[in-house]
Order: sequence, then structure tokens, then C-alpha cells
Amino acid sequence: MNENAVARLRITCPDKPGIVAAVTNFLASHGANITALDQHTSDPEGGAFFMRLEFQTLRLDVTRGVLEDAFSEIVARPFQMDWRIGYSSDTKKAAILVSGQEHCLLELLWRWSRGELDCDVGMVVSNHPVLREPVEAFGVPFHYVPADGDKAAAEARMLELMEGRFDLLVLARYMRILSADFVSRFPSIINIHHSFLPAFVGADPYRQARERGVKLIGATAHYVTAELDGGPIIEQDVARVCHRHDVDALKDLGRDLERQVLARAVRWHLEDRIIVDRNKTVVFA
Repeated sequence: MNENAVARLRITCPDKPGIVAAVTNFLASHGANITALDQHTSDPEGGAFFMRLEFQTLRLDVTRGVLEDAFSEIVARPFQMDWRIGYSSDTKKAAILVSGQEHCLLELLWRWSRGELDCDVGMVVSNHPVLREPVEAFGVPFHYVPADGDKAAAEARMLELMEGRFDLLVLARYMRILSADFVSRFPSIINIHHSFLPAFVGADPYRQARERGVKLIGATAHYVTAELDGGPIIEQDVARVCHRHDVDALKDLGRDLERQVLARAVRWHLEDRIIVDRNKTVVFA
């Protein structure tokens, strides 16, 4: 299989009979070879229907533009579809924001260097200078933008570096709250939250968890919206703990969860496996 000749179609529409047949018959009629198909309905009677489909494009008998225009008229319009097609040959461009903690950042860069994350990592921006050397060791440009003083000036500088250049911004433990205006400038932003949302929001969640005597700790990857820590959740994971774990032990366990959860969320986004449904996500992992 030619990995650069794969297209990914994501669909959301009202559920009704004939959707899968209409989509697959249309693609087959234009020479597409369907290699993966996942679907979900919230309710077969009047619910929402979600589908992710991968197909090979090598034998298509029309150009992308013609295929998409025809799909819109013949299939999407009659079924009231919200849809989009992504092409693996159009490599997504990603940037990473980080503060002083390196674990999530280095996990992403390591996976990217091994080809596990299908994107171009164009730069890392940090409000601390300490991670320049490990980032540049991966061949990725590093930019230091202090954020302790004028927040507006810091965000303006970051926008100068990144705006319009990246499809995805990843917050790999960037410990500053971004303004709604900044968030609105990027197509997608993914954040890792060092707790199991919606519990223990805000500062120092592991101390909060310790004080509550929790038996599980977790990490949450979510899309960023103007609402602090309120964006659609992509992935979560937990680890069991007990009264013997102090705050430092909880943080050690939490860092491992954060690395894995963020990496999975970023990979699923890059592979077009996520459909956002209002304040939730459908993830075809």
C-alpha cells in the first residue's frame, strides 16, 4: 500500500438508511479502493451518524477537486452531511509550546523522529530557555519567548512566529493561560492536562488529589477552546494509587500518563481519527 496515496473521509450527518451504501458506491464508481471503514450512530432512530473511511487514490479517475465537488452534490447534500477529506500526501505542520518540564515534549519529538507522528514539527516555543539543547538535538528550531511580564506582548511574539504556518499547535505542559484571541488564530490546539478532567482543575492537581485521598489519578488530552480546560476531550488514562503514594510519587506516575495520553491524542488527530461533536469527540482509534 502506498502510504502517500491514502485519503481519509470523515462524515457527520443525521442517521438514516443508505448512507454507507451511497458513500462506498460513489467512491467505487471513481476507482477508489476502500481500505478501512469505521462508523457509529448515537441512535438508529433519529440520531447522529459518524463515519471515518480510508481509501486509496492511485486509481481515481478524476482529480481531487472534481471528486469532492461530485461527492458534495451526489452524496453529501442529500444526506445533509458535514464532511471533509484529508490526504496523507498533505503533511500537517505542527508546532509545540512548552514551559520548563520536558517529559511530554521529548516524548513527542522522540515519536516524531521515529516516524510515528505523521507531521512536520516546525518549531518549539518555550517561556523558559532550558530546553533549547535537547530540542535542537532533534533538528527542530527552538524559540524562547518570556511570558512572565507582558502577556499580550508574549502572545504577539508567538503569533509572529507561528500564525498561519501551522495546522496544529500542541501544548506539551505549557503552563500559561492563553487568551481567547490567541486560541482563535489556530485551526486546532491540543493540550495535556495533568489530572483526570473534570476533576481537580486549576493549579497543583496532584496535591489536590493527595488531599482528597483519591485511589486513581489520571491525565486528559483535549482540544483547547476559549473555556479554560473545557474543550472536547480526546483521550484519558488513569493509574491506581494508594495511601502510600506521596505527592512526588503521584507526580512521577502522572508524568508517565501525560506523555502517553498526549502522544495518542496527537497521533489520532494527525491521522484524522477524531470527529468533534459539539462538546464531545468521536474517536475512531
